[in-house]
Amino acid sequence: MPRESDGPLLYVRRDRVGPATVRSFGADGPGAGGRTVVLIPGLGAPGYLLRAARECARHSPVRLLDLPGFADPDGPACPETLGALAGTVARWLAAAPGGPVVLAGHSTGALVALHAAARVPHRVGTLVLLAPVFPPWLRRALPLAAAFARTAVHENPAVLPALLPHYAGAGVGRLVRYLRSAQADSPEDALPSVACPVLVAGGRDDALCPPGWMHDLARRAPRGRVVVTSGAHAFPHWYPTGTAALLRVP
Repeated sequence: MPRESDGPLLYVRRDRVGPATVRSFGADGPGAGGRTVVLIPGLGAPGYLLRAARECARHSPVRLLDLPGFADPDGPACPETLGALAGTVARWLAAAPGGPVVLAGHSTGALVALHAAARVPHRVGTLVLLAPVFPPWLRRALPLAAAFARTAVHENPAVLPALLPHYAGAGVGRLVRYLRSAQADSPEDALPSVACPVLVAGGRDDALCPPGWMHDLARRAPRGRVVVTSGAHAFPHWYPTGTAALLRVP
């Protein structure tokens, strides 16, 4: 596995979005970089995407949103349900300066990014769905648990320190509500209305987002394509340079 990235330092910023304040980690990039990359983490745990964010910052401005903000000292910015999260991201994008962004979400964050892009299409130049969950057969508890177990054997437990502080800040109840709201979603029905280019990417050893599901989602998008990478569900943490390359858009 690769070592921790030495990429640019990320600042912490707080933006007012309606009645809420959204915390993010970002960098302004090298000046003449490409479009701003906006990252949405899965299950409210931004720590495991910091490596990828630093790699993105070598080439482009980047913002990693801490949503809903389980580990934020000021508390969550919005309820931990898919609709509330997508609405907050859409409002954040609508208020952000600059041109259309590369909007990328991982895992449940991919669903948030998809619905946010549908709400403010003029603010999203490219949509990137990294290991988007859940195919229809994983929208029930027992099949999901089995797929998680099959995926876990391919993951390195060293990723846990980047996840557990956020999960501890959330508590079991909030995580379950977030997970259930994601299981109830049907991203395949939302993709046909997304006009911008859509990239669906995921690890070949990921039973939570298997390659067949990725290809199905890409076919639903008018301008979709697929990239199958090394690794399993947490591939953005272990392969930050490759993940940043997927997100590089002039």
